[in-house]
Amino acid sequence: MNPISPRVLLVRGMLAGLFAGVAAFLVAYVLGESKVDAAIALEEAASAGHDHADEGPVSRALQATAGLGTGTLLYGVAFGGIAALVFCYALGRIGRFGPRATAALVSGGLFVTLNLVPFLKYPSNPPAVGDPDTVVTRTTLFVLMIALSVLLGAGALILGRRLAPGMGNWNASVVASLAFVAAVGIAYAFLPAVNEVPEDFPATLVWQFRLATLGIQTAMWTTFGLAFGFLAERALVPAAAPKEAVQLTS
Repeated sequence: MNPISPRVLLVRGMLAGLFAGVAAFLVAYVLGESKVDAAIALEEAASAGHDHADEGPVSRALQATAGLGTGTLLYGVAFGGIAALVFCYALGRIGRFGPRATAALVSGGLFVTLNLVPFLKYPSNPPAVGDPDTVVTRTTLFVLMIALSVLLGAGALILGRRLAPGMGNWNASVVASLAFVAAVGIAYAFLPAVNEVPEDFPATLVWQFRLATLGIQTAMWTTFGLAFGFLAERALVPAAAPKEAVQLTS
């Protein structure tokens, strides 16, 4: 592979993150915004007859378009840069994988630790769900779950590397994965549960909103893995010499 500066991969990671942010925006706009509108309508219907606060400085239409797009693009670029740095460390250290395979493994690992594991414990809820007085507590628990997931994922990676020389890569990976699942299960058991969905709130809407949020993250990390794998391989793997040059040197 070509020896290049991590800055080159960082820039390419942010570019791939931009593509991932576009994919996340499209999924969020198509699948998520209708669920948000439905939840807001239910909240307004439930509060009919009460005093309403004036609409904020940002309209709902602007939130669902420019606001959503700006947020997802910045989110994608930021996490694309972080993932590129993780890729720089992981390349050649987690097995004899090429740039594309390493990018796919890094994307999958970050999706699991940053999104899937916290989501399964504390799934997202649409507007009108949740007690405003517990926002700080719920946010703290969610961030704590992310931190634990990342630490446990890093521990599983270290465990797999240490077991690999004696057990082989496959067996070591299986053992490390099982240890990660067991540790996450223990964390789930000890952390308090949060269930603030009102009894009269449509369960179907909650389920659809949660699937949409998970779909947004899936689209983002899948797009990033594919785009960054392509860009990283173009930077790291030397291009094949032209046939004419080969013939002249033969």
